[in-house]
This record gives sequence, structure tokens and C-alpha cells, in this order.
Amino acid sequence: MTVPPKRPRQAAPIADLVGKTVGDAFARQGFAAVEIVTHWEEIVGTELARRSEPVKLVWPRRDDPESVGNLQIRVEGAYALEIQHMQPVIIERVNRYFGWRCVGRLAIRQGPVGPRKKRPAPRKEPTPEEIGQARAAIGEFKDEGLARSVARLGALIKSRGRK
Repeated sequence: MTVPPKRPRQAAPIADLVGKTVGDAFARQGFAAVEIVTHWEEIVGTELARRSEPVKLVWPRRDDPESVGNLQIRVEGAYALEIQHMQPVIIERVNRYFGWRCVGRLAIRQGPVGPRKKRPAPRKEPTPEEIGQARAAIGEFKDEGLARSVARLGALIKSRGRK
């Protein structure tokens, strides 16, 4: 009996493998679209996103096509009054982002808001003197462009070690 040859297996994107699991976790909290959590800063703006986060989207139990969801958001204590005044704006931004009237009311819950990931600060470019020192240390190169790039890289690595 001959064994059929194994077919090579194609690599699958991680989003295809993890997407359903993450989607199921968010669906349990009422988020049919994960984007409301992952794109919260784009939806409401940087200032509001720093002090608030979506917690749950509660849908009405009846099958009324006119019914809309209730979005629960967690807000830092002192900022709750500001969010309360901004409710119509937040509801309008969420609905505009999704392109249909999915949220009709906000439920504000006070509590600590998790920190948002900050973008790393831009690197400080090395000075011409630092690049010159690195260039002298690396020796001769046939390609001058490559020598400049390696010298710049060396200066960046050396400056990182000083911090």
C-alpha cells in the first residue's frame, strides 16, 4: 500500500486564525463590530478616548427594526459630567462611523480607564560629529552611500547605549 504524498500546507494570516476568537469574545459583550473598541480613538477623538472606553453594547430584546442599542462606556470619575454633556456628539460620531443608527443612548459608568498605547517618541537623529566618529571607526568601504548608512546606524546604536 502506498501512502499519498503530503501536500504542503499554506501559511494562514494570523487575523484569520485569531479573528473569530476575538470576535466571539467581543460578541459576548454585545460588540458585533470589533471596530468600536479598536478604533475608539478615531471614532470619538483623542481627547475623549483618553478618558473613556467602550464597555458593552446592549441591544434591545424585541425585534423592532426601529430599536437602537445602548452603549455603555467607562469614564474617569471627574470627566463623567463632561461626557454627559457630550452624549449627543458621541452618539452621532459612533453612528456616523458605522454608517447607520446603531446607538441611541449612552450609559455612563464611572471607573478607571485603561491606558492607551502611546506611539514611541521619534528617534533623535545623530549629530554630524557622532556620524563622523562612527565613520572613522568602521574603516573603508567601496560604496560611500553604504558607508554613510552604516556610520549613521552605528551612531544611533551608540546613542541608544548611553540612555
